[in-house]
Amino acid sequence: MSALPQKFYPVVDDARWVSRLGAAGARFIQLRVKELPEVELRAQVRLARAYATEHGVCLVLNDFWQIALEEGVSYIHLGQEDLDTADMAAIRKGGLRVGISTHCHEELERALTFAPDYVALGPIWETRLKKMAFGPQGVEKLREWKQLIGNRPLVAIGGVTLQRAPLCLAAGADCVSAVSAFTQHVDPEGQVRAWQAATGG
Repeated sequence: MSALPQKFYPVVDDARWVSRLGAAGARFIQLRVKELPEVELRAQVRLARAYATEHGVCLVLNDFWQIALEEGVSYIHLGQEDLDTADMAAIRKGGLRVGISTHCHEELERALTFAPDYVALGPIWETRLKKMAFGPQGVEKLREWKQLIGNRPLVAIGGVTLQRAPLCLAAGADCVSAVSAFTQHVDPEGQVRAWQAATGG
């Protein structure tokens, strides 16, 4: 199983962040945009992909696997509900790499049947950005998940901060993901450099 492009993984809600964070050194960025008309959504994806190409970023699109296939995006990230409708055969035939969110053992078992390129576990800590049906999983759950998935990359998400990121990596996560640590910080570019230093990559 191939390693992920970087040990930290910003999640952003606008293509312009791919340019800003990519220029600062981020190499693995997820674009997660919701509730846009398809024309605007596709425009966001195309712009994000152009910025990703410009800055050497591996771009991940959340949810919209058909658009990811059509627009030549590298990765798709799917939640458990997305697995109900995703055409995994078409996704694999198109060369898309796949990450899947998990929150409990049942979801992990289901995710592994799709042979994902990475598994995400969260929320590790409480998060206010997204209403979650599951409570904080804790760092110890990362150790357990890593034993269960073996050499498949593990991404920790949910309440991860610059200070907490090394704890996740020490517990077995291969990569740490965050949203507000980048998009709500007064110096997002400086945060990229700080996360590079904190994660060793």
